[in-house]
Amino acid sequence: MATCDAVLQSLAKLSLSPRTVSHESVSDNKAWAAALASTKDAVFEMTKTLILKPKTAKTAAATPVVVIALESTETPVPALGKKLSLKDCRFANEELLQTTFGVNKDQVSPFALSNVADLSLVHLVVDSAILALPATTLLAFHPSAADKTVFVTVDQLKAYFKSISKDFVEIDFKAIATAAPAAAAASGSKPAAKPAPKKKAAAEIEASADEVHQMGIEAKKEVDFPKWYQQVLTKSEMLEYYDVSGCYILRPLAYNVWKEITNFFDAAITEMGVEDTYFPMFVSNRVLQREKDHIEGFAPEVAWVTKAGSADLEEPIAIRPTSETVMYPYFSKWIRSYRDLPFRINQWCSVVRWEFKNPQPFLRTREFLWQEGHTAHLTLEGADKEVREILDLYEQVYTDLLAVPVVKGVKSEKERFAGGYYTTTVEGFIPTTGRAIQGGTSHCLGQNFSKMFNIVIEDPSAPANATEEAKKLHVWQNSWGLSTRTIGVMVMIHSDDKGLVLPPRVALIQTVVVPCGLNVKTTKEESDDIYDRCQAVAARLKKTGLKSKADLRENYSPGFKFNHWEIRGVPLRLELGPMDIKKNQVTAVRRDTGAKFAIPLDNLEKGVRDALDTIQNDMFQKAKAKMDSSIVRINKWEDFVRTLNDKKLCLIPWCDRIACEDDIKERSARVATEGEEEDDRAPSMGAKSLCKPFVQPTENPIVPGVTKCIACDHDAKHFMLFGRSY
Repeated sequence: MATCDAVLQSLAKLSLSPRTVSHESVSDNKAWAAALASTKDAVFEMTKTLILKPKTAKTAAATPVVVIALESTETPVPALGKKLSLKDCRFANEELLQTTFGVNKDQVSPFALSNVADLSLVHLVVDSAILALPATTLLAFHPSAADKTVFVTVDQLKAYFKSISKDFVEIDFKAIATAAPAAAAASGSKPAAKPAPKKKAAAEIEASADEVHQMGIEAKKEVDFPKWYQQVLTKSEMLEYYDVSGCYILRPLAYNVWKEITNFFDAAITEMGVEDTYFPMFVSNRVLQREKDHIEGFAPEVAWVTKAGSADLEEPIAIRPTSETVMYPYFSKWIRSYRDLPFRINQWCSVVRWEFKNPQPFLRTREFLWQEGHTAHLTLEGADKEVREILDLYEQVYTDLLAVPVVKGVKSEKERFAGGYYTTTVEGFIPTTGRAIQGGTSHCLGQNFSKMFNIVIEDPSAPANATEEAKKLHVWQNSWGLSTRTIGVMVMIHSDDKGLVLPPRVALIQTVVVPCGLNVKTTKEESDDIYDRCQAVAARLKKTGLKSKADLRENYSPGFKFNHWEIRGVPLRLELGPMDIKKNQVTAVRRDTGAKFAIPLDNLEKGVRDALDTIQNDMFQKAKAKMDSSIVRINKWEDFVRTLNDKKLCLIPWCDRIACEDDIKERSARVATEGEEEDDRAPSMGAKSLCKPFVQPTENPIVPGVTKCIACDHDAKHFMLFGRSY
């Protein structure tokens, strides 16, 4: 990618030293002109650089058109396409700008041609009005940066084209603009000309549909879920694939969701008395092996550092898969008395878990962000209380922020945290695949780790005459964690075939304001007025704390903008056009349902806030209704697999035995898709236990000694939720 400095260096090689000025970053020519208003010591012409994409065969390479013209020149795109014998020229989308020219929409200039790998595919067009200027006339361009302007002469511009060996076509835009109406007038009588606009409209609709198809989600959620999920994440610009398998770049749209989660959760645990800390990511093998039952659960996933430069390390160093064995040696140093309890710390960090074959963004990644809390307590009762408090906060993250319903419960003995006493969980459900997903866990570790790491205090309730050994009390410990998996769960549940659907409370942009109703008859004054009003609407909403943006890009149609923000999941679109101004309103469109309604400008702030609250609640209620209808109470084994295959979860009377759990998984396993690689850690093919829900059925409850487990006919102890899972 050619940076501003690279552009200036390339011009310097041509013995050109153009003047460069810095200013605020600008997103359109109107703002650019304002930024240059203070440059009074130079006479120059404002320019515009347009990049168009003609329609080509789907398998053919793109052949973009770069147009360089004076700002004052009208550049009719259809007439230009006809002049160049190119079909259906449209403004290039951001993907083409970035992949071919190495710039975004605010950095487009003639100098972006330096980034093009194959210039033979590019059509270069120069406005004849530029070439008619005196050779020393200064032209203003962006040198691959929206916050800088470079001034080059007409001759210097020609020299640049020559240096990159690119010929240009001179176009008289005034001539082609007047030629098109003349040709239409000469084609026949007025009655014969009437059908022409319909044909043109049909062609525009077809081209627009093709453009939207290229921008939009091509896979269908109900047909090809994995491909749909990948397209939603990448085309919405939530995530970018990285060159290390299983690792991903979280772009601002996704990271903002995590930021909202961290803001809520960190404030809540700070109120509880938890303090933030940070431990190194490296773990010695000696420390890692101290709790064997614990580390055996993570052993296949541990990544090891074995070299520093070209030299082998004397001892391999692990990268933390979790931090129990990292932190607890220091707990034994810091906790000396019962007065130090409860001891509560939390760290926000990344962890690495390496061993799997089928990574899935957000769900199963080799590195992910999370928080992990580690606490010590005087009594089991104190530890139990905190386990539930944290789980309630995890539930709130899902229900209140992400609009996702969950089931709270206790994991089975087989599924509890390795080395722990018991594990509680919030379980989510993805209706499209019929799979459950563990959303967050809060573990009571009991005294297992405190005994291993000698975290002891003097028991304050011990008799005065007790021996020193009898006075020793091992603390009770908890650990709890929530990760960026939350984002994947949210995307899978809410998003649709049009793209991302974001709950308002975690959206980077909650409302986008789009100017509408502009056409060829609209005067510049009318257009400027509508753009200014859109900016004013966004400013009013920002002032009340709503995250709002006005899309004032001049080179994109309203339809293009609608699609752009729809893919990115903006909860509420506000349209403002001449008819809205007359009615003193904005037209609001919900992303989740597509419902359209008016909000009076006199009640703008409250109307928008109420609409966002309604969207948040409706999204949760819709997801909850789907989850509730997908949890089916099963009383006989014959219905178990059939229910799983209907993409539902099974609530069954269960004996709570590990042997029975293994048998259920084996008996309910589906035959893997032909050619699918086996992976023990891939989404479960057979049913596994999810949790013992805290809320047990009250209708026809378990009768001790009477109710039988549906899988093995042993006495049932409680109802257990089973399902296929991620």
